[in-house]
Amino acid sequence: MSYGTQSQANATIQQQYRGILEILLSSAPITASCCVFLLVNGTMLYILRSKAVFRETACYVLLYNLLFADTIQMVLSQLLYILSVCRIRLTYPVCGFVVMLANLTTGISPLTLVVMSLERYVAVCYPLRHASIVTIRKTALAIIIVWAVSSLNVFIRLILLLNFPFEDLESLQMKDFCSNTPLLLGPMSDHYDKAYTWVLFVSAGVAVTCSYIGVMIAARSASTDKVSARKVRNTLLLHLIQLGLSLSSTIYDPLVAEISKVLDRVTVLRIWSILYVFMILFPRCLSPLIYGIRDQMIRGILMYHLCCRIKTLSNPSNGQCVKLS
Repeated sequence: MSYGTQSQANATIQQQYRGILEILLSSAPITASCCVFLLVNGTMLYILRSKAVFRETACYVLLYNLLFADTIQMVLSQLLYILSVCRIRLTYPVCGFVVMLANLTTGISPLTLVVMSLERYVAVCYPLRHASIVTIRKTALAIIIVWAVSSLNVFIRLILLLNFPFEDLESLQMKDFCSNTPLLLGPMSDHYDKAYTWVLFVSAGVAVTCSYIGVMIAARSASTDKVSARKVRNTLLLHLIQLGLSLSSTIYDPLVAEISKVLDRVTVLRIWSILYVFMILFPRCLSPLIYGIRDQMIRGILMYHLCCRIKTLSNPSNGQCVKLS
């Protein structure tokens, strides 16, 4: 009887070991893909700050802000993903800092997409007044307001979190892996999180949709540039897709938490990895794909820098590239 019990225990341990090894092997491609997109994002951020034409054009300044927030969010999401895969549990203060920083950048993307949509609307519907309405100074003010709104959200979340009686806990070590859901320690925090998320994305969706409808109406006018209007309409449609994907990322943590209650750890980790790619990682990679490929000014410079880096990495001695003027 004891031999059978020992064999069964060994089989269980071996099965768990194979499952964990499978998860580690499957997480390696995800981490590698994230690093590739971080390289692309970093290259685009460098391009947008290296040339005056990008620094002095409102739409590229807004794109830089969007890419910057998405890049920080991608780094933090990948960090939390790796910690969870490695089964590392943080303390509440450390997890709170990481999650609050992630919440800060999460709110930046939809708000920036709203400002970018309004800028494109003005460019099509009021082309003669665009230069006077959309200035670099007003664009900088809009970016400051975006960061202020998102920072206010983090401040309110922090106040609600600090109201929780942590002194009643036996230890500050978290029992769950670090994410936004374990930090919703009271009903007020949960209600506020849901209310803010829905108000933010519904408002952003309405703003982008109205901009899209306005551009469609303006495109019927004989005085409107049809080609430009069509490009702007397609861009706004992509903004709506980005908003939808960003909204789907807000149900990632609750969905994983519910799945973990009914399935074993290995199965949960498999589903979790798939959801992470499509609900967290992929939405943050859309901006470089959309603007790096569709924008003719960025596309050539981006391909040059990426090809130059690949050449330099593959042949460091002869991989020097000629600098673009």
